[in-house]
Amino acid sequence: MSSEDPRDELVEHLPAMRAFAISLTRNGATADDMVQDTLVKAWTNIDKFQAGTNMRAWLFTILRNTYYSSRRKTRREVADIDGVHTEALAEKPAHDGRLAMKDFRDAFALLTDEQREALLLVGASGFSYEEAAGMCGVAVGTIKSRTNRARQRLAELMQLDDDEKLELTDDATMSVISASKAASF
Repeated sequence: MSSEDPRDELVEHLPAMRAFAISLTRNGATADDMVQDTLVKAWTNIDKFQAGTNMRAWLFTILRNTYYSSRRKTRREVADIDGVHTEALAEKPAHDGRLAMKDFRDAFALLTDEQREALLLVGASGFSYEEAAGMCGVAVGTIKSRTNRARQRLAELMQLDDDEKLELTDDATMSVISASKAASF
């Protein structure tokens, strides 16, 4: 049943192509997509089809290659239904971190000397409350109180909610923070 234009023959093979695609994918919707992709590829590459050869075999080869190409692609993909992976890939601009650090410095400067000292010793330098109390010559409870009040005041000055973290995104700030192992101020 060959005609002048091989495109005329494409429609004849649709049922067989769909059956073959379902046997490969085991999913009707995916099979329909595969058949459609195959038809588009066949239509756009019809000049590569050799007249007088088996059209069905040519279409099945395209369908099979399309299927295996999609499987290879799928292996490299990660399902991200709720956007968790995508969110992790996103990167905030570095200037946001610099602006947040400037806001932090401005707020930090408004703390009392004792509060700044307590935060620097306990938060930034990593000393225990006991060590910081010994260095300052005050009771452990005093250092704990100063640190807590300083953190609360910083959050208030920077207008941070209770569950909101200060996000520092520029490389210089992040390297300083990670080097000093300061979890939060």
